[in-house]
Amino acid sequence: MRTIAMVNQKGGCGKTTTSINTAAALAERGKRVLLVDLDPQAHATIGLGHDPDSFHHTVYDVIRSGNGTLSSVIVPTNVDRLDLAPCNVLLASAEMELARISDRQLLLSEGLRPAADLYDLCVIDCPPSLGVLTFNALVASTEVVVPVQAHYYALEGLKRLLETVRIIRERFHPESMEAVGLLLTFVEERSTFSRQIQQEMRDLFGDLVFDTVIHRSIRLAEAPSAGESVLTYAPHSRAAADHRALACELLGETPEAPEAITEGLRRGIQKHLVTLFSGVWIPKAARSYEPGTIEST
Repeated sequence: MRTIAMVNQKGGCGKTTTSINTAAALAERGKRVLLVDLDPQAHATIGLGHDPDSFHHTVYDVIRSGNGTLSSVIVPTNVDRLDLAPCNVLLASAEMELARISDRQLLLSEGLRPAADLYDLCVIDCPPSLGVLTFNALVASTEVVVPVQAHYYALEGLKRLLETVRIIRERFHPESMEAVGLLLTFVEERSTFSRQIQQEMRDLFGDLVFDTVIHRSIRLAEAPSAGESVLTYAPHSRAAADHRALACELLGETPEAPEAITEGLRRGIQKHLVTLFSGVWIPKAARSYEPGTIEST
């Protein structure tokens, strides 16, 4: 089973979005795929239409209880051949709990072992940090994909990440040190700065940078509110085409000629905020003064 860790310690780079849609695109191409949500925010779980708080067993149990629990964790999704190992906020406590366990970097590897014969690929959505959970993902993975936003701050953080990946892979995967790919996200072709970042990344890192880039798209922002991947939410969009092309590149296949890109009629958020915040305490904003009433002293 090929295991791909989507890693970047910087938040907001499109890591979860890329994990969900790449996994869906791989499944669309006939592969059996397991998506592991290793981020305590549970955005991959939510993005595929599940309520994180509804699960009695999650990835947390896989890490804490051993490989025998994996079968009780995995749930199906609305994408054929794509299954999900969900998580919830309980996973946040794992960082502290695992700190007291020897060989803690190997726990996810051991937990995923039963999946090796059930799936062709496993995609791990990692948290935006370089803590114990991310280390587990890097050790468990056979490949690393780093989504990198076409932005200067994102490139600054990339330096530390690459050094961390080097250290871990030297220790645990010396035979696959170069199995690392950089994926440019939030690309805007009409932006001179974005084009410059692309060119300089390719000049510096060469073949480490995927030919495919993920363009900035409103469809990618809308799809999670519908609990779907963009491939089912907007199958003829540019965002769907980007992720299909990435799946082909990961599989070493030639992308099919894209269908005509149409945006369709679906617009806006698909899950209203009043539903999302149902039952949640919302503080009342109170001004301590009214504008124009402050007395000078």
